[in-house]
Amino acid sequence: MGSALAKRPYDLRHTAVSTWLASGVDPQTVARRAGHSVMVLFRVYAKFIADSDEAANARISARLGERGTA
Repeated sequence: MGSALAKRPYDLRHTAVSTWLASGVDPQTVARRAGHSVMVLFRVYAKFIADSDEAANARISARLGERGTA
């Protein structure tokens, strides 16, 4: 039962979870939406979180900059 988007329906789910994590959605939200525990999410999808350091640093810097103007 393949389609132009995925060979198996599960592939679409995996793509969605991976995309959410790579986009910076917090792991607790992703785990809840995917029906996983956070521990399972980290075990299966950790590689999609590893590249998020740059985005995390930008968010931290932005927050610190906001506090400096208050």
